[in-house]
Amino acid sequence: MKICWANTDSFDDADVVIVGIPDESKSHALRKGTSEAPHKIREISSIRDTYKRGDDVSPGLPLGGISSKVYDYGNIERSQIENTIDRIVSSGKIPMSIGGDHSITTEIIKSVAKKHGPLSLVYFDAHPDFVSSIHGYYGSVFYDVLPYIDTKTSVQIGIRTPEKEEIDNIKKYGLKVVTPFDIIQDGMQKTCENILGTLGKNVYISLDMDAVDPAFAPGVSVPVPLGLTSIDVTFLLKAMARKGICGFDIMEVCPNYDIKDRTSHLASRIISEIVSSIS
Repeated sequence: MKICWANTDSFDDADVVIVGIPDESKSHALRKGTSEAPHKIREISSIRDTYKRGDDVSPGLPLGGISSKVYDYGNIERSQIENTIDRIVSSGKIPMSIGGDHSITTEIIKSVAKKHGPLSLVYFDAHPDFVSSIHGYYGSVFYDVLPYIDTKTSVQIGIRTPEKEEIDNIKKYGLKVVTPFDIIQDGMQKTCENILGTLGKNVYISLDMDAVDPAFAPGVSVPVPLGLTSIDVTFLLKAMARKGICGFDIMEVCPNYDIKDRTSHLASRIISEIVSSIS
């Protein structure tokens, strides 16, 4: 099953390539099932984001339409990430990956950075994932990718439940953090301008769906109250996509704990809005 936003059957013609990575082998979450997300997000996109007129089926597009050519690569295993992402970026295309647990992002960034050099990483998450005492799992992603990013032009958004070790690392590396409270205090437009002003040229976005408040995205592996609204997240993502990105991933959707597939549907809509905004 392909995501409904796929509008070409040719890898060579594509501007954006969607890749599913149904793996949660590096997760320590009590909630299991993020490996089901690539299939569920595609399925829900086909059910809820399409209109049927007789035998004709068409997606419900963002208002501006989708001008980019989008190709759905299908699913790959964790061991195939390097070769697959290498192929996508070396062909001048933008990889959009659907996980799976957040540790997958580490492997993707390693490959994207081969072509683009140090990345400005925009990391949406309820958790900093900045644990340095343990490596190679979903809680150490930001520390594990430090060799591949520029911390001065990177930012974490939505953070609200860090461990002390992570707070220490944020201070140590001088990392910019935008919390949901900051957005309320400063307003969305000012917040967005500040974030865009921080970013460098090669922007990679990683979205853990638990950055979104559980009221909007209940089906995640580690839900945390007091999160971003669905509009907050999408507004910022669209602004960054218009500025220009070299890759995007969406992680930690956990269909087993969702409510009427709301989180998978939101993930599908977010993908469409990003694709529609890519410059």
